[in-house]
Amino acid sequence: MTNPRKKPSFRRQDSNAYARLKESWRRPRGIHSKVRIKEDSRIIMPSIGYGAPKVSKYLHPSGYREVIVSSVKDLEKINREKEAVKIAHVVGKKKRSEILKKIEELKIKILNP
Repeated sequence: MTNPRKKPSFRRQDSNAYARLKESWRRPRGIHSKVRIKEDSRIIMPSIGYGAPKVSKYLHPSGYREVIVSSVKDLEKINREKEAVKIAHVVGKKKRSEILKKIEELKIKILNP
């Protein structure tokens, strides 16, 4: 039996029949589509019931909430116990090194060192 907490793989209709169709989900729109009608033993369609629990939404796999930082000033607002820092990709070498020094000083978790 499959794990009830794990989401099923939502595959595109007929992706197994044609090589030109990728497996990534696309909503079936045909008027005779058995998947759209949600007929038994067909491909499962995504619905709101498959959503993650509210407690674990928007969390990094490490369990921290991600906060994107682009300056040293942004680090002052970080809650060390619940949030982890991700340095913005637009930050240059010079400012990145300053941010990294401040992160070490404050002992904050960093996701992209």
